[in-house]
Amino acid sequence: MALNFATELKKLQQQFMEMGVNTNEQLYLASKAFIEHDAELAQQVIEMDPSLNDAEINLEKNAFKLMALQQPLANDFRLIMSILKASNDLERIGDYATHIARTTIQSVDDPHWQAVETQIQAMAEQLRQMMEQFIDAFFYTDEKAAYEVANQDLQIDIKYAELHKQLIEAMIQNQTFVRANERYLSVIRRLERTGDHIVNLAEWVIYAGEAKLVELNPGKTDKKLVQQELDQ
Repeated sequence: MALNFATELKKLQQQFMEMGVNTNEQLYLASKAFIEHDAELAQQVIEMDPSLNDAEINLEKNAFKLMALQQPLANDFRLIMSILKASNDLERIGDYATHIARTTIQSVDDPHWQAVETQIQAMAEQLRQMMEQFIDAFFYTDEKAAYEVANQDLQIDIKYAELHKQLIEAMIQNQTFVRANERYLSVIRRLERTGDHIVNLAEWVIYAGEAKLVELNPGKTDKKLVQQELDQ
């Protein structure tokens, strides 16, 4: 029974990692479609979403089945609970990717602001790297790496604040591009929220490894940090 439990736990970990990789791919493709104004690619992203939702449901079923198999030890229980909680964050990131893809299709004929899109691309690329680092941290139960992932979200918050201010000011000064700028605001908001969920993912790595529930979102726990960076 113990051997079977260990085997099934490894399968659950692998299933979760695959979900993480697929979520990151969906986010990458959604951002790419938006920047390149590629409605066809955006539609492909939208069509990926049901499979990600199914993956979360299957993962939950397998996790609960595993806990029913035998009474897991404390560290195994924490790992299973971390996977359960983190899978919800992955699903939410997938939802944001789908939203960005839908926005891409709606905005194909809108005027484009290259300078803003370049900043959005940089924001999306940093999130992609954070997701990759999270997946590695989860695989190795590397708490130090998880802290490093979470700390990067402050830069996402700063980029969001800078872009938000820039877009609002542009809308006030020129009413011509209000709709296009509203779409930019919608996309950067989803990217900023993606950063928050990646922080959540990092927190679950730490819970699994250290049995500690921590709050690691620096831009949310101390809002002055973002403003201090903007004022420099």
